[in-house]
Amino acid sequence: MPRHANRLPAAPTAPATASVPAERWKTAERRKTVERQMMVDGRLVRVRRKRIKNLYLRISAEDASIVVSAPMRTSEAAIAAFARADHEWIDRQEHRIRTQDREALQWTPELRSRAAGTLNAALPELLERWRPIVGKGPSRITIRTMTTRWGSCTPRTGRIRLNLQLGLMDRRLLEYVFVHELTHLWSAGHGADFQRHMDRYLPQWRSLRRELNRERVRR
Repeated sequence: MPRHANRLPAAPTAPATASVPAERWKTAERRKTVERQMMVDGRLVRVRRKRIKNLYLRISAEDASIVVSAPMRTSEAAIAAFARADHEWIDRQEHRIRTQDREALQWTPELRSRAAGTLNAALPELLERWRPIVGKGPSRITIRTMTTRWGSCTPRTGRIRLNLQLGLMDRRLLEYVFVHELTHLWSAGHGADFQRHMDRYLPQWRSLRRELNRERVRR
């Protein structure tokens, strides 16, 4: 769950940016996403322009690269300023990823069974509690191993997917992800409307998100 901003930051007066040649643009028509790379103060930033309203930043767990998702018409200067504003957080995340143990946490049959059992036992209670609060419920919940997400939701179909690893983690984090995905049934993105819903349902959701982002994903 990446960092986000509700407003575009002011562009710096003299941004030290350098664009990668235009031939590196890649358009994914089906997803209406345009991808490009740019340099910001000597750092390579992967920019993904989408039909979204806000800027989001994350660090790829695979290669520690900086990834910014931005609205289609956002200027490179604004994207550079957004990346600069979080440079200390970026430094910490890059250090964490690059210095963590080389061997990824591995699943075993015993862990899979325990995680699935915990989730199957917890989900009916979570549904009973949160469906009336959120005002919507999923059409289907799928539990699966995921390498880049803790959960996902398809608002059009009402389907929610949860990372199996949540069954091995603190119940508070499972509940946060569950409410997060339920909220997407009202709001597909992570903009102001989504945040208003989350503030009403789970006021401490931002601190739970920070705690969740410190967890390592099993592969």
